[in-house]
Amino acid sequence: MFYRGYVELLVLKFLSEKDCYGYEIVKSIKRASKDKISLSVGTLYPTLYKLIDQQYISDYKKQTGERMVKVYYHLEDAGRERLQALVSEYREFSQVMNEILSLK
Repeated sequence: MFYRGYVELLVLKFLSEKDCYGYEIVKSIKRASKDKISLSVGTLYPTLYKLIDQQYISDYKKQTGERMVKVYYHLEDAGRERLQALVSEYREFSQVMNEILSLK
């Protein structure tokens, strides 16, 4: 089970480690989750655009070959703060859910 709300958290987490292009984020999430989480570009790119609009991330183009240009995404300071807030919310939610699920 995977909720869309976690996409923002995961994207910010991977961008906190280094600047990435879109497909690199998809691959990193899939690899880190041992293939349990597989994002489609149809899910990823709207999230990236929303994060840009909210000024949590920025984008820039980088030439990677003779003719190839990739769009990289960079985590801004506001995005780091947002990531910390989302991690705290996730941990609190997870703790409450664990308590509820352990009730007999």
